[in-house]
Amino acid sequence: MSGRYTLYGRTGWGSALIEAQLAWYGLPFDLVEVGNLFTDEAARASLARVNPLAQVPTLVLPNGAIVTESAAITLLLADLDSAGSLVPPPGDAARGAFLRWLVFLVANIYPTFTYADDPARFVAVETARDPFRAATEAYAQRLWRTVASAAGAPWFLGERFSALDIYVAVMTRWRPRRAWFDTEAPHLAAIAARVDAEPKLAAVWARNFPKG
Repeated sequence: MSGRYTLYGRTGWGSALIEAQLAWYGLPFDLVEVGNLFTDEAARASLARVNPLAQVPTLVLPNGAIVTESAAITLLLADLDSAGSLVPPPGDAARGAFLRWLVFLVANIYPTFTYADDPARFVAVETARDPFRAATEAYAQRLWRTVASAAGAPWFLGERFSALDIYVAVMTRWRPRRAWFDTEAPHLAAIAARVDAEPKLAAVWARNFPKG
């Protein structure tokens, strides 16, 4: 699909997943930086005009169509890439594993950030919020250990680099953060470090995670 894309995102947030893929594919895009969607009502209202849930990433295609949900965007962008460089194509032996773990990451682990980032949105009793956050983060660590048990080397799918590796590189920068992965899930930490070193993604990491 020719033309420019528009990505609504926020530095260091989940939009980095899609920013990295757009950069990898060499697709032209404009980045619209949004405000803090947890605290800025004006930012939420503005983005809601494009995406009613006011969430990032939100991608506007060159034809004006709007796509949300990072997994959906990942699969859509892969359809535009005849080389199948980030998503194993139909018939590829690795496709089943790719789809399984892509959905696992977005359906199981990603929501733990949604709940724990601002427990006040979900827990009315103030004194219950810290225990709720702690329980959610402990659950996330259990989930990460499950992911680590399935990861190959040098990349998640073994010899094949894929969008899963980009997800690992981004999501391991969030809680419980890289130091935890270094000790508790070193296999994933090693994948993340390799992705960090990919020259095609250097500008994305520098913009989203300037402190490393």
